[in-house]
Amino acid sequence: MNMAFIGDADPFTAAIPATKVELTVSCRNLLDRDTFSKSDPSKLFGRTEVIDNTLNPDFVRKFILDYFFEERQNLRFDLYDLDCKSDNLSKHDFLGQAFCTLGEIVGSLGSRLEKPLIGIPGKKCGTFIVRAEELSNCRVKVLMLQFCGNKLDKKDFFGKSDPFLVFYRSNEDGSFTICHKTEVVKNTLDPVWQAFKIPVRALCNGDYDRSIKVEVYDWDRDGGHDFIGEFSTSYREMSRSQSQFHIYEVLNPKKKGKKKKKYLNSGTPRGSRRNYSVTLMCVLLCCTIRLSGNPSQPTSLHYMSPYQLNDYAMALRAVGEIIQDYDSDKMFPALGFGAKLPPDGRVSHEFALNGNPQNPYCNGIEGVMEAYYQSLKSVRLYGPTHFSPVINHVARYASAVMDGSQYFILLIISDGVITDMAQTKESIVNAASLPMSIIIVGVGPAEFDEMIELDGDEERISSQGRYAERDIVQFVPFRDYIDRRGNHILSMARLAKEVLAEIPDQFLSYMRTRGIKPGPLPPPYTPCPPPAIHPLLTRRVSRI
Repeated sequence: MNMAFIGDADPFTAAIPATKVELTVSCRNLLDRDTFSKSDPSKLFGRTEVIDNTLNPDFVRKFILDYFFEERQNLRFDLYDLDCKSDNLSKHDFLGQAFCTLGEIVGSLGSRLEKPLIGIPGKKCGTFIVRAEELSNCRVKVLMLQFCGNKLDKKDFFGKSDPFLVFYRSNEDGSFTICHKTEVVKNTLDPVWQAFKIPVRALCNGDYDRSIKVEVYDWDRDGGHDFIGEFSTSYREMSRSQSQFHIYEVLNPKKKGKKKKKYLNSGTPRGSRRNYSVTLMCVLLCCTIRLSGNPSQPTSLHYMSPYQLNDYAMALRAVGEIIQDYDSDKMFPALGFGAKLPPDGRVSHEFALNGNPQNPYCNGIEGVMEAYYQSLKSVRLYGPTHFSPVINHVARYASAVMDGSQYFILLIISDGVITDMAQTKESIVNAASLPMSIIIVGVGPAEFDEMIELDGDEERISSQGRYAERDIVQFVPFRDYIDRRGNHILSMARLAKEVLAEIPDQFLSYMRTRGIKPGPLPPPYTPCPPPAIHPLLTRRVSRI
């Protein structure tokens, strides 16, 4: 399988430190393209090892990527059945492909994403599974290990066994991720495997008490390897002993479960070692759009051109398409302000774009875009520009979930001068103690002095002598990021990178000041009837 990044590199933005994440890939129920054996898949990003004769591969080789929360990092995974030694993939059988973003993987429950493989018309290509884990810094960089076995179970009818070891590290949800596989030692019950070096980061990612499971198999040519047994250890356990050697009992749970009186174990591998020194986030995006001007006129910033997105739509899509990867159900409340509503022409600074004040939620960013376009046809745009009502709207619900299980992001898109500046400052100061951030995107040629003042980068915002507990506002004028050659995709990428760059730090600052740490993984989601309270209070948790 090969992995390719889709999208243009942006030389406009300077390089910034990135979080590194490790991707582990597995596949299930692949197409069998070999006549006399199973497929031999290899994968990803300059290729991994080839796994012979299996339709359910767990690839050992990892892929280390730089992760940027504020960028949409598109990934493509291609899977091939290797039929010869050629490096030319066109000479091998194509098994399928999967598309996703890195944010989609990180934002999935347990940072584990499962998608169907596609690409062969009329065929079910199987399932693609990828797990992401943030890499930590380890004081001990590399571990040298060597294992040998004694009196392993005999599995071959005409011989002994052909044993090999598979190492896994445990995950929070109780599953295991493969991290190493030894070579096969042929026809012996007392194997001595070659010594190998493994990064401590790959083995336990800096958690020295993390459980490490080792499975022992008897190799078979057809890929149906026989399970001999397993044992568990940890880096700390291996490091504690005065001796460099450790003896483990290999147990087969099935044999042990049968309560055979004579069954003790399935062998005793011995290992030696030598050291070499070489978070929870539920993002709730609340979209708020300032409506002004006649959208039927080309001079309006809301002009609905059949050929391209207007600035409001570009800003909404740029931020929303990245944020939605971290939302569990992709349902977003979308509000408008600055309009006269039908049927009586009442002026409103806080109304549902979809026309349903009881349920302002839209299905995905596409649903928000559709609600925005429909509202332009049904309301009459009208000033002035009030920010405080929509900030207070989100703050009410953020104040009800301050345990760290949810975090709110309010996106405000506006082209006008703020006419309730004092009230807006007070609302932001109050909101700074809540689990929320505010992104303000200014569109059009207007002066944005008031919006710049709300961005607390230079001076912390205050109201009536009270200072905001933390900086929660990021303001960006869209015009500064528009590509002069008219490349709207590049313009949106630049905008998103700038406005989302501060969100991770703002999120962490809230959690750290309150001593909130990531909790255990929530149970699998089970749909239930909607409760008789506002939907913002019942959002399912995603992880980042």
